[in-house]
Amino acid sequence: MFSKERGVSFLFCLCIFSEVTFLNIKSCFLYVLCSSIDLCCMWMHLQVPVKILRGHTDSVTAARLCFSDRRILSCSSDCTAILWVQTNSSGFIGVLTLASCLSVRMLTVSWDKKMVSWDMETGQILWKYQPGGLLTSCSSSSDGRLLVCAADPQNGMYVVDAAGGQIQHHVSDHHRSTITQCRFDPQSQRIATVSEDRSVKLLDLCSHKTTVSIDNAHGNVIANCCFTSDGCFLCTASWDKTLKLWDLHSGGFRCHGGTLLQKGHEGSVSSCSFSADGKLLVSGSYDKTVALWDMPSLCQTVTLKGHSDWVTDVSVSADGKLLASASKDRTIRLWNIENTEDIPQVMKKKTQATGSQIVQVRVHSHTQEKNILCPFTLTFSFHD
Repeated sequence: MFSKERGVSFLFCLCIFSEVTFLNIKSCFLYVLCSSIDLCCMWMHLQVPVKILRGHTDSVTAARLCFSDRRILSCSSDCTAILWVQTNSSGFIGVLTLASCLSVRMLTVSWDKKMVSWDMETGQILWKYQPGGLLTSCSSSSDGRLLVCAADPQNGMYVVDAAGGQIQHHVSDHHRSTITQCRFDPQSQRIATVSEDRSVKLLDLCSHKTTVSIDNAHGNVIANCCFTSDGCFLCTASWDKTLKLWDLHSGGFRCHGGTLLQKGHEGSVSSCSFSADGKLLVSGSYDKTVALWDMPSLCQTVTLKGHSDWVTDVSVSADGKLLASASKDRTIRLWNIENTEDIPQVMKKKTQATGSQIVQVRVHSHTQEKNILCPFTLTFSFHD
């Protein structure tokens, strides 16, 4: 555990650069409520493992699969970050060895106005920087050389050298209101930002100019965004309860706008994440659910239920088999979604591509508290 610094108010966001998070618990069984036009609602005994991680004492604001999807890194409003590692078969905490993971670093930003870079091998702080203003999000370039963080109330962002924390570029008043998320594209050539002003912008890192600006992209605050691995598509998640896909490769959005994904959530959409092949999109919502979307058919296939409060972040593994979700209920859940495509109703939905019938995965009432992962708690104090 990376513990809180004196005066810290809120550890809000983290990013991992140069390679970087996992766990293991006994599986809790879920049941899938299936529906179709031809059959009455019925319960099918599909076993979907879910692993519940408890270690934070306040809302979990971010959870990311890392270390080739073998570990999870989370941060919280309790001002701590936890690296979750696999436990042994007896349920005890396993030994964490990072000797082979050289130059693995993590960046945390917080409402205490500080950026902190960590060495994940030693747990030591590499550098700290306080650019001014509340820091609301961060991201790293794919090569691990650059970092970006968004700052409020400047409505701007700072591009920082990852090695030493030196400012490379600063943009003020990039949006008319708070930037809620900033993301490097996979080629590390552009930075996408979304904002409470409901707009989407892309900043070119070579020219330092805004090359794409989409006003009124959603009907409410845009909370998050993510790129496909080829950088051709950007997904945005909004408090208007929808997601949109923006075709950056063809530029078709300039004439037709974004492709709307709706009726997947009953509350504000807080987060989104693509699998590496771009065929799966995962979204989290304040309606306490996580939704799975099939991109070839643009169809929502599964709704995962289990969190008792807002879902604040989602992260999907590269192969699309594992999904981590963070929640205001102070937990992280690791879902094994590998076999969800084998559900007959899901296959039918993808063929029909109507998106009107949703398969809902619910936690069975006999889920036990003992099926909880323990974090490997390395405690390091911040320095003034």
